Amino acid sequence: MRIADYDQALFHTHRSDWDSLLVLMVRTKDHFLSKKIEHFLHAYRFEHDYQIVQSQLYALLRYLDHAAEKTSDYLSELPS
Repeated sequence: MRIADYDQALFHTHRSDWDSLLVLMVRTKDHFLSKKIEHFLHAYRFEHDYQIVQSQLYALLRYLDHAAEKTSDYLSELPS
């Protein structure tokens, strides 16, 4: 788990930088993050129904929020 991956995913999503998001999808060690990015990019490219694209985007953003929160909680529990 790297919190930098979650920050980068949020940054690239916010800027609509799909090429960099695709590179992050391939390089990240977080399998769930990779799948969420894959599902969103596939929907963005191939779906004609905006509600599906929107639901995939929200699923990605919810996962980013959850993963970043859990990672920061885990890091705060580590002894100094």
